This record gives sequence, C-alpha cells and structure tokens, in this order.
Amino acid sequence: MTDAADVAPDLAPDLAPDLALGLAPDHRFRCEGCANLTRFDVVTTERARRFHHLELGGQGTIEEEEILERTVESVTCRWCGRSDAISVLPVENA
Repeated sequence: MTDAADVAPDLAPDLAPDLALGLAPDHRFRCEGCANLTRFDVVTTERARRFHHLELGGQGTIEEEEILERTVESVTCRWCGRSDAISVLPVENA
C-alpha cells in the first residue's frame, strides 16, 4: 500500500510549481500575508486505487489505498483568505 503522502502531487497549470511540495511530509505551507502556518484549504484532484471490503449487510471499509495521481488545484489561507501569498517551507527538525 502506498501512503498518500508518498505520491508527488502535480500542480494545476496556473499554480507556482512549489505549492504541491507543501503536501509532502517534510514541507509545510506558510501564508506570507498573515504568517499562518497551520490552517489552509487545499483543493486537490486525485486518482486512486482502493480496496473496499464490504460486509454482506452493505457496510464497508477501505482497507488499502494507493494514490496514483494527485493534482493541487488551489491553496487558500484559512485565516486571511489569501491564495496569492502562499509559500512552501521545509520543516525544520527541532
């Protein structure tokens, strides 16, 4: 099973190339407008393979997931609402 964070996401054509990197475990988003580091709306489109385990009664769970492709369409700061001031920073090991 491939973890969703292991898939390098693609970007929508109009976004800066480094914004997709913000979804990687060793990077983070930062709003240059208000200095927010923790709250962002990230719109993505994904193509995935999932193993659905269904019970006879119809209830089910997803037991395996492999993200085949991910495209970041937009990143918007939850605090100030800006999408034009988002940058990506490496996560520093404290």
